[in-house]
Amino acid sequence: MPPPRTRGTALRQRLAELRGPEVAAKALDARALAALAANPGCRRRAILDGAGVNKTALASALGAPSAFGQSQFALTRGNAFEAKVKADGGAELLRLVHARLDRAAEPPTRARVPDLAATGPEGRTARTALALREAVEAPGSWTLLDHPMLALDVAGSPAFLEPDAVVVHPDGSWTVVEIKSFPMLDGSADPAKVGAAARQAAVYVLALEQVAARLAENDPPPRVRHRILLVCPKDFSNQPTASAVDIRKQRAVTARQLVRLTRIEDIADALPEGTCFDPALPATELTAAVESVPATYAPECLSACELAFHCRDRSREAGAVTSLGRSARADLGDLATVEDVLSAAHGTSGDPADPAVAALRRAAHLRAEALGTREAVACP
Repeated sequence: MPPPRTRGTALRQRLAELRGPEVAAKALDARALAALAANPGCRRRAILDGAGVNKTALASALGAPSAFGQSQFALTRGNAFEAKVKADGGAELLRLVHARLDRAAEPPTRARVPDLAATGPEGRTARTALALREAVEAPGSWTLLDHPMLALDVAGSPAFLEPDAVVVHPDGSWTVVEIKSFPMLDGSADPAKVGAAARQAAVYVLALEQVAARLAENDPPPRVRHRILLVCPKDFSNQPTASAVDIRKQRAVTARQLVRLTRIEDIADALPEGTCFDPALPATELTAAVESVPATYAPECLSACELAFHCRDRSREAGAVTSLGRSARADLGDLATVEDVLSAAHGTSGDPADPAVAALRRAAHLRAEALGTREAVACP
């Protein structure tokens, strides 16, 4: 007689059915978890990522292939820059950490660089935890962990994450290092790219906090710093420079999203019976399955989600104001479609006491006056 299914095993079975019985789960990585924080209201992304659906294959099957991801040239350039930053035992990287984050500590003339090689992600995760414990138990020196492996519990399953580097300071605190190939011009970089890097680093910080809690036992856990080091090429050269980035806000948002992911069972229970996201299904059946889960599209999705083109097309077809951007959506209040906005602006619908409606009518009135037409509506 088989053992009874627990809540956790029942959820995993349900997610496997949504993914497709013969389809292997796509593991969550830091980029996927960071993208959840970038669009916290999207139930579609939450259920697809929670079920381990390959969204790249899904987008292609829907007829809206994704252009999301890095080119081979960008990957090669990024790998070359990372190798330069970590050369000579990470001397330049540690110098930047000392200069930007910990000037009070002794300069890192020498540092420990433990070997983190092991078999499989579980083995590498255990080896990383051991290296962190050894670094904490031997304070007073710098330690550089090159591509450690961390495990973060996501909806009851481990997601294996690999940051570029983690530095253990002489006081035993830990810092996440993100190495990116986009330039830092005159000391600042593209805010959108910095934001994406901060969200990704926040995922690593949360994973490190779980490691620290397990290592602590009866002692206070090691401190995981909430200011990470972002290393980029300086101006138009290949020389590294760095900036300290406070990721407390991104960490809080990501933590809330991870809690929300543990409730994906509620999203799954609301789906029609037999819903499946297997890319091998007929296009009409697959489209119906995807459309059965509400999405919250925003233009920022184009740089963070493989389904962005499909969701953008549906958003435009429905005339949703979210396709204009989150700021426009927030300003328009209860007006959810472009048709509603135009109707309110021309005075045929909407509550005049609503600030959004009043602002639209005022704008329409001013536009009509400027154009010299007679379409102006009465303004309150």
